Amino acid sequence: MTGPMSDSAPFFSSDSEAEGPEDQGTATANQQPDEESPSGVSRGRALVIVFVLCYINLLNYMDRFTVAGVLPDIEHYFGISDTESGLLQTVFICSYMFLAPVFGYLGDRYNRKYIMSGGITFWSLVTLASSYTPKEHFWALLLTRGLVGVGEASYSTIAPTIIADLYVKSKRTNMLSIFYFAIPVGSGLGYIVGSQVSSRAKDWHWALRVTPGLGLIAVLLLLFVVKEPKRGAVEARPENRLHQTSWLADLRDLSKNLIFGAITCVTGVLGVASGVQVSRQLRKKTARADPLVCAAGLLLCAPFLYLAIMFAQASTVATYVFIFFGETFLSMNWAIVADILLYVVVPTRRSTAEALQIVVSHLLGDAGSPYLIGVISDSLRKNDSFLWQFRSLQFSMLLCAFVAVVGGAFFLGTAVYIERDRERAENYAPTDEPIVVPKSGRSTRVPVSSVLI
Repeated sequence: MTGPMSDSAPFFSSDSEAEGPEDQGTATANQQPDEESPSGVSRGRALVIVFVLCYINLLNYMDRFTVAGVLPDIEHYFGISDTESGLLQTVFICSYMFLAPVFGYLGDRYNRKYIMSGGITFWSLVTLASSYTPKEHFWALLLTRGLVGVGEASYSTIAPTIIADLYVKSKRTNMLSIFYFAIPVGSGLGYIVGSQVSSRAKDWHWALRVTPGLGLIAVLLLLFVVKEPKRGAVEARPENRLHQTSWLADLRDLSKNLIFGAITCVTGVLGVASGVQVSRQLRKKTARADPLVCAAGLLLCAPFLYLAIMFAQASTVATYVFIFFGETFLSMNWAIVADILLYVVVPTRRSTAEALQIVVSHLLGDAGSPYLIGVISDSLRKNDSFLWQFRSLQFSMLLCAFVAVVGGAFFLGTAVYIERDRERAENYAPTDEPIVVPKSGRSTRVPVSSVLI
């Protein structure tokens, strides 16, 4: 018989990555299936924690897009312009952006569950307060929307780290995919909840009173269901072996990885601006300019993405150069796609169209892509050596270049129909005039209202 199991040893075999590293041996025969892992959280409770975090993430994005769902009502109520209403999102994003590092610092050093609970409580209260803003004080609504960023920053920066301390490797990828799947779903629900509650209550203020109540439930779940896992324990790096460094030291080390982020910021600006300008000039020659520019951007970015992935190990400089051009071309369609969506849809359906576009684009994009890349990578990996970990992930990332080509082909197809669809949206007029529908080989006249299009 072997000696007593050490504190850092796994309690489950490599078949369940939620319980510890895959290379630390197998469980004993008399072990209970729900016994705690090195993280200090049992297998079943870890799964419950993930779903609680997903619920709160869903709630965050619901609240973020509820305002968008009732924005015309807000503009009418306060008598403000599009510029002023745009500030509602700007102040929120600025608050969220600048406070994220603060909560990142706190989350690395203090109890994450209590930080999130406090942040969500604060967020719920200011969201509720924003629904009572007087008509003469639009600045108060701006202030409360900015304060909402405090709560969201406290959650979004910390929640993924808890999942990271519960699972490892492909299991972690799966759980993060579920967590981020809440983004498109929550965004779409925000539009729907905002518009529907406002419509039924005949008052847009009530749309902002839905998420605070759900936020109270989230706080209770955090306090009584979520358990703080031991940092790094599932990766055989228990907290007593981790050395805490200063915030400046953290930033200095992390700055080595900021090159990619800086390139993404610059190429995003260049890509969006160049896409708009090229489309504007090309419109003088063809009405199909928008989808053609989007197609060109995706088709041109594909070879650069491919080269960036293939040169990832051979040359760092070449990789960054290829990433620069690839992301620039990739970003060309961002503003144009939004414009296309708006001018091929009648004004009374644009919010619904935006919500549907958000759900579908995220559903087919960043919600499922991490999981799909992880599945491909695991299937290609022949062993757990560092070389195969790199190679399998490298080859799986080539799917991105392929999808870019497919996307370019779809935009070329869009160019065939864009003129007709825009004309139909511009000339749309509701009518109950009967249309002809084939039935049993004959033409039958029925009202338009009885046909689901």
